[in-house]
Amino acid sequence: MTEIDLDRPVPLHSLVFLEDGDEVTIGRPDVDSYGIFPGEGAALVRRLVDGDTPREAARWFEREYGEEVDIEDIVAGLDELELIRKSGEVAAETAPVRFSGLGAALFSPVAWFGYAGVAVWGLFAMVFNADLRPTYHNIFFSDYYMVIQVGLFLAAIPLLFLHESFHALAGRRLGVRSRLRIGRRLYFIVLETSLDGLVAVPRRQRYLPIVAGLLADVLGIAACTIAADLTRHADGTLSGPGRFLLAVAFAALLRVIWQFFLYLRTDVYVLVSTVLGCVDLHGAALLMVRNRFRRLFGKQETDESALHPVDRKVARWYSWLVVVGYTASLTTFVLAGAPVLYRFVTGVIGRLTGDGVPTAQLLDSIVFGGVAIAQCAVLGWLMVRERVRARRDRRLHHVIH
Repeated sequence: MTEIDLDRPVPLHSLVFLEDGDEVTIGRPDVDSYGIFPGEGAALVRRLVDGDTPREAARWFEREYGEEVDIEDIVAGLDELELIRKSGEVAAETAPVRFSGLGAALFSPVAWFGYAGVAVWGLFAMVFNADLRPTYHNIFFSDYYMVIQVGLFLAAIPLLFLHESFHALAGRRLGVRSRLRIGRRLYFIVLETSLDGLVAVPRRQRYLPIVAGLLADVLGIAACTIAADLTRHADGTLSGPGRFLLAVAFAALLRVIWQFFLYLRTDVYVLVSTVLGCVDLHGAALLMVRNRFRRLFGKQETDESALHPVDRKVARWYSWLVVVGYTASLTTFVLAGAPVLYRFVTGVIGRLTGDGVPTAQLLDSIVFGGVAIAQCAVLGWLMVRERVRARRDRRLHHVIH
């Protein structure tokens, strides 16, 4: 921790302040580190920014609000948020965000006109051609299951990156930096675009970066449908590439539907929590669920008073959605996923330990086993990382509130 003299001004980096109701977001755009402070806490930080020493700021706070403040805890919280310059460190300047111009062009009025045209064209193609409408039969574009599995996996990669690129560029046009990272939703491993700087943007400007990925998915589905229609055989039947494109479109549609599973903290969850003004709705819901179980078994409950008021209010109904959703997902895994996994594991072990197994099957088992182990390792690493971050966030929340 940075050594702080309470009788000398605190060397702070260049900070941004965004008021949102009774709260103020304070942070550094150059490293995407932010904290949400109550209005009086933000006023205290402004005194430090203006050059007051911590002791002077604490005395001002007591005169202004009639109560004492633990200024050492406040300064420690600012230090954990990396808002204080360390010895010899110069004040950071926020560099221009790359590709902001591309983001502005991607969501310009002309681009929106083009998007509308593609979406309407794709919709009309589905309406007037029954063989273009989404159905699970589209998945089976080949008689070979391995071809289906590999083909859809490879085709999903560019569409996933398109989804995340739309998120990133919608944020970068506002000057918000972005990072692509791997995340976890229950037992699903997902790609996610980090747009931490959105918390320092007025709320009405956050909506497009949040839903931009869904826009990309819709455009991808429409484009695949149009291409399938344009590549028909002369007799009007769908071509091989056309059937493959419809399979890709149906898989993308499933990903769009998945976004409405709010309990998995999808894009739609982020949109809903942003509209409602929540800070950590999912975390508050999990705390409430744990408290219900503790209450059921007569154990001491965790204090919920530290939760953000909006989170506490919304989590009263969202927590039940989390319970139902997690139950459905875990039940599906037990009834369907686990038996399939058991079949794969026993099959791999049988091949590796058996005699006279063809070389192709041995290689297939080794590759499959290696990929499965790597997935489990990534999932475990993500779980540990989430716990570390949650512990840090709880500590910071306690300090600044």
